[in-house]
This record gives sequence, structure tokens and C-alpha cells, in this order.
Amino acid sequence: MGVFIIRALVVAVITAVAFFLPPFGLPNYYGAAAGFVASLFFVLLELKIRKSPFRTVWGITAGFLCGVFIGWLLGTVYRTILKDQTAAFFSVFFLIVFPYLGFLIGMRKSEWFSPLHLFSLFKEKNTGKGNKILDTSVIIDGRISDIADAYFIEGSLIIPQFVLKELQLVADSSDGIKRQRGRRGLDVLDRLQKSSHINVTISEDDFPEIKEVDSKLIELAKQMDAKIITNDFNLNKIAQLQGIKVLNINELANSLKPVVLPGEKIRAFILKEGKEKDQGVAYLDDGTMVVVDNSRKMVGHTIDVTVTSVLQTTVGKMIFGRYENDS
Repeated sequence: MGVFIIRALVVAVITAVAFFLPPFGLPNYYGAAAGFVASLFFVLLELKIRKSPFRTVWGITAGFLCGVFIGWLLGTVYRTILKDQTAAFFSVFFLIVFPYLGFLIGMRKSEWFSPLHLFSLFKEKNTGKGNKILDTSVIIDGRISDIADAYFIEGSLIIPQFVLKELQLVADSSDGIKRQRGRRGLDVLDRLQKSSHINVTISEDDFPEIKEVDSKLIELAKQMDAKIITNDFNLNKIAQLQGIKVLNINELANSLKPVVLPGEKIRAFILKEGKEKDQGVAYLDDGTMVVVDNSRKMVGHTIDVTVTSVLQTTVGKMIFGRYENDS
């Protein structure tokens, strides 16, 4: 309500000034009408700016001012060389065209006018040590802190503000399991921030016009030229389709599973009976399922299993083996 009153007051003051001091020699009432229309235009412009992200407003302003400066500079040079009516035309032409181009570039490519981007142009590129953006799933998962503690991650970890809000909603959930997962994610962030060799940065950049968090992550990664660390399969695929590099913790875990070849022997604890006759099921420390023939009677025991085959599936690896009962 207070903002509305201020806007109405601004419109009224400008209209009154235009009535008593009409521009361009207009009659008083015509001057008041011109002032009223001009004030409404700037109020609409203010409403548009309020709905736009700061980076867009900054990009448009910087681009427009750069265009004005370039147009004025070229027009001055042209008038100095020619000193005729053609030079005057090009001076006006440059002052119109270059601010217009700067306005469009600032609106579409606002990240070009970001101070960080401008400073990065004068720095030597440091390959392999770029920014990495964390999404909610990988924070809740928790393994990212162990990977960071093992010095396998370099550069800065970026935590977007909208990811923190989503994590806070999960931590405040009425569902007990979700609430526990959210609080574990907050503990993981606290552990990362206390790490001496990892730089954790909270990004305030947001995209109000974008509703989905995954889409915001992709847009932020494009803007910062960063990678995304996630466990989300769908986000992984969508980001890769748009040219964003993704580090998937689950893919890393699968690639680190020990390689087992047919004919080798492994130690396995038979946890339960299998579906087939005289079959038992065990699990390795990394979660790999081991289906063991001739082991139904060995449930609850740790035995030596001879590997017969290894099957790679979309969800992971399965090992088939046989228990050689010498007795």
C-alpha cells in the first residue's frame, strides 16, 4: 500500500510540474498530459524492473551505457575526420544503434557484464579446478563429504540458495524419514564448510521466472560455466543434453567396485535363501548381490564362493557363484 501511494505521488508531482513548466513550449494542459504519460511510462518500467532478476537489470544497464559510450566515441571520431552533414548523420546513427545493441546484449547475455566474468578474462584459465554445483540429492546422500575429505575434489563447491531452501523444507517436513534426511544434509554441509581444504560458497543467484529446481541448477551451471554434482538420474541426463558436465556419485561408486573374474574365490556371508532350489544370496561390502548355488543350508555362515559369472545390469553388478561343499 505504501509503494502504491509513493507511485501515485510521483505521478501527481510530475504532472503538476509539467503543468506549471510545460516542456517544448506546449500549453499548460498539454504539458500536464505529456507529464502524466511520461510518469506512467516510468512507473510501468519500475514494475518491470522489480520482476526482473538483478543480473538482468545490471546487464541491460551496463550494456546500454557501453553502447552510449561506443556510439559517442565513434561519432566524435567521424565528425573529426569528415566535418560535414554525413558525419552528423553517422553521429546520431551510432548513438541510436550501439545503445540499442548494448540493451539487447545486456538482456540476453547479462553474464557477459558480470564483474566476475570480466575479471576472469584477465586470468589464466585453470583447467580441472572449476566450480562444482551441488544439488539436494547429493547433499542428503552424504558421500560427497567423504570424497572431499579424501582430496578427490578440487576447486569450489557452490551451494545455491534455492537448494538450501529446498533442503530446509525437507528438514522441516512432517514426515519423520524426510525430516531425518534433511537434517543429515544440513550436517553434511556443516562438515564441508569446516573442511580446511574445500572452499564452500553460497550462491545468491536465483531465477524467479524458473520454477523447477533442476532447471535452475542447469541455468546456474551455464552462467557460471560449472559442473553439477548429483545423484539424480533425470537431472544427469537433462544436463548432459544441454552440454553441462555432470559428476554422478553413483556412477563413481559403480566404477570403484572391485573387479571379480570367473574362477576366482571370494568370501561371502549367506544372508538368505535364493529363489531357485538350493540357492543362497549374499551381499558384498559395496552392496553387490552374490547369488550362490548349493548354499541354501549355509544361511547365516561365511563361506568361500567360486565365481562362475558376472552380470552387469543397469542398476549395478550381479555375481553368480557356487559353493564347493567338500564335506
